[in-house]
Amino acid sequence: MGTRYWLGVVHKAHIERGVAGGFVQLNHGKKRPLQRMSAGDWLVIYSPRVEFDDKKPLQAFTAVGRIRSGEIYQYDMGDGFVPYRLGVDFVKCAEAEIRPLIDRLSFIPDKQHWGYPFRFGHLEIPKDDFILIAQAMGVDMTKSIDTA
Repeated sequence: MGTRYWLGVVHKAHIERGVAGGFVQLNHGKKRPLQRMSAGDWLVIYSPRVEFDDKKPLQAFTAVGRIRSGEIYQYDMGDGFVPYRLGVDFVKCAEAEIRPLIDRLSFIPDKQHWGYPFRFGHLEIPKDDFILIAQAMGVDMTKSIDTA
């Protein structure tokens, strides 16, 4: 099937914990979005805000990584919350605001209502869009991405 490229929507505070622990949780810990991903796929994280209940928007890409094994596991976070996780090898990167990239991202067909594609919390994106985002984050994907 080849390498696929994904975008996940995760608040910055949550993905910071994920980067530190080498994992991602999507859609409040649901299993389904993770089941679509395979070892070697790439993932970029978009953070609408810093915290879930934050009123101030962040609207930036905040993490980039590669799916490690594709094996989904559960983790007990306490109080009955046992989300599904997937191992990710995150790469060093800088935040990149989305607004300067909107006009060049093909997965956003309606530039006026650019937030619409993010509503489900995850989506597959074209390789070229992924590379554009990663480069805006200071990641040299020409050395990291296969050309298939």
